[in-house]
Amino acid sequence: MLAIDKVLISDEILEEMFVCDLSRCHGGCCVEGDAGAPLTKEEALTLEEIYDRVKPYLSEASQREIARQGKFVQNGQTGYVTPTVGNEMCVYGRLEGGIVKCGIEKAWQDGQIAFKKPISCHLYPIRVQQYDSYEAMNFEPCEQLCRPACILGNRLQVPVYRFLKEAIIRGYGQEFYEALEEYDQWRQRPA
Repeated sequence: MLAIDKVLISDEILEEMFVCDLSRCHGGCCVEGDAGAPLTKEEALTLEEIYDRVKPYLSEASQREIARQGKFVQNGQTGYVTPTVGNEMCVYGRLEGGIVKCGIEKAWQDGQIAFKKPISCHLYPIRVQQYDSYEAMNFEPCEQLCRPACILGNRLQVPVYRFLKEAIIRGYGQEFYEALEEYDQWRQRPA
């Protein structure tokens, strides 16, 4: 376990290999689970602000569900989360060629909004747990769903933290990422 600032990072984030393989998992992380994507309070408010620009990227079923449930919901266990369609796919998910992709991210790619997507989605399969005085970052892939990503990561020799470099920098900053990288180099040096 590594600590940077007030964040505890599991060793698996440095040791395990991972590269998303959408051709094999089909974006199932946007479908699996018992709730939508975890959101910060700020992200929930952002969804309210940007929804009209994201709406054209969503299916009619998603739009109906958002009209019914709202742009986010409160979940007793995790706080704010994205709603789901039929307790399955995130309402912000969209099918493209048989792969579930993020409608928020598509609107961002098209320059419609400045918000890429919820940080919990961007960091997946890292999950962050908030505690009173610190955060804990853990590697929590969906065992079956993410198996192809672990296989591809091992073949390419890409550790989880390197695959998620952009997301980690977005969430925690450049210095945080550099500290992770330095620690990884230090732990791998010959004894």
